[in-house]
Formats: sequence, structure tokens, C-alpha cells
Amino acid sequence: MAKLYFRYGAMNSGKSTALLQAAFNYEERGQHVLLAKPEIDTKGAGHISSRLGVERPVDFLIGRGDDVRALVAAHGARYIGAVACLLIDEAQFLSPEQVDDLLRLVVEDGIPVLAYGIRTDFRTRAFPGSARLMEVSHSLEELKTICRCGRKALFNARLVGGRFVFDGDQVAIDDLDHDQVTYESLCAQDYLLASGGRLS
Repeated sequence: MAKLYFRYGAMNSGKSTALLQAAFNYEERGQHVLLAKPEIDTKGAGHISSRLGVERPVDFLIGRGDDVRALVAAHGARYIGAVACLLIDEAQFLSPEQVDDLLRLVVEDGIPVLAYGIRTDFRTRAFPGSARLMEVSHSLEELKTICRCGRKALFNARLVGGRFVFDGDQVAIDDLDHDQVTYESLCAQDYLLASGGRLS
């Protein structure tokens, strides 16, 4: 039976690497997969990029308001066999309605979906897509990474020009080339220390 999986973790927990490995595993067995990500994620343009240096082009980008089932039907039609799985990177950027499309894709079309993303933004607030995935996924799996102190990282702290910030838009994509916006995965203790006790 097909299921909707949400595999989440703080930044640098290996989500994109795990997604690319899952795609490789399916294809090694002769099965067809589709890779996608929300178009708002401009990092890597039309590719899924792992921090380990591995990357692969997506089959399609998901625009704001797009019907994900329709995109899967259109892009999956090029395969002779059925689509074995849909893999989505940066799933936190999906709308709640698009997450509902994923559940329908699983239940009504029988296509497993593996969605990878982060739970919360730099202010510790859930992304709408992640919140909906937590509500409707068949399976939740946390991918873990560590804080600078060695404890388990829970939160993604935003830095602008190397300084922590706790105000701003929910979405700001990493800009490593210009050292403007970067993120650091922190445990709860170090996040509270950096924020002066602030959680939102």
C-alpha cells in the first residue's frame, strides 16, 4: 500500500542526500521515479543539490498554486511503466493544499510520496507545508544532525552577514556566494542563548 512519508530534520541533517539515495535505490531496481521541488527554492535552480556535492535535475518544479497531481500525471506519462515514487525536496515550501494533493496521489493514485523538508523556520514556527505534512502523513521520520556543542540540533538559526537575526520574512534562501543569508542548526539551549531567550 502506498504511503505519504515526511522525513524532516534541521538543516544539514542529510535530507537532500537521503532523497537522492532513495531515487538511486528505486532506479537501480529498474523503477521510475519523479523528483520535484517547489520553485521558490532557487538554490540549485532546477536541481536537487546535496551539501556533499551530489546533485540531480528535478523532473519538474512546483509553482505556487500548482496542482501536484496534475504535474505528476503530465510528467509521469513519458514512462512506459508506472511511476514507482514521487520524491519532493524542500517540502516545507508547499502549500497545505499541495500537501493534500500528495495525500490524494498516495490514496487515490497509489503512488508513494517521500517528502523531505524542515519543520520550522528561523523563529521556531512551523512552515505551513510542514505543519500539514505532520498532520496527514502516514509516516514521520526525523533525520538528525548535531549542534556546534554536540547536542541534537532542533532549530535553524538565520544569520545575515554572519550575525544572528530573529526578525524577517519566513523564507530567505541561503546566499553563500555573497555571505548574506546563511543558517546554522542549533540545539534548543544554544538557540535560546543566541536569541536571548526568544522563541518567536
